[in-house]
Amino acid sequence: MKVIEFLQNAKVFQIATVDGDQPHTRPIGFVMEYDGGLAFYSDKRKGMYKQMQVNPRIEICALDSKFNTLRIVAKAKFITSEEAQKAAFEAMPALAKMGYAVGDGIFEIYTLEDISFTCKSMLGKDIEGIEL
Repeated sequence: MKVIEFLQNAKVFQIATVDGDQPHTRPIGFVMEYDGGLAFYSDKRKGMYKQMQVNPRIEICALDSKFNTLRIVAKAKFITSEEAQKAAFEAMPALAKMGYAVGDGIFEIYTLEDISFTCKSMLGKDIEGIEL
């Protein structure tokens, strides 16, 4: 199974960023494959975007229906372009209903670099076969 499939099957997963010395988590539910990697979106007006600008280190945590946990540690890298935004709208048309538009200056796309991940069972045993 691929990491993107795990995240898509989880539907909603948590992302953690840091504001100074205070961690912040929030649920997100969007991920797409883009240019060979995972890609997500953020809103320039939100704290999450601002926090990733100061400190791009993030952690994502997802739980599947069997209570297996996927943790991804990475750096966010913003790659916003019209092409990336259009791909996001194709992956999730509801983004338009949320008020976003290609080239609106607030809808940002980011990918991950320096990625490491682990997948463990509820009992803490490594889950094999998960790949990027």
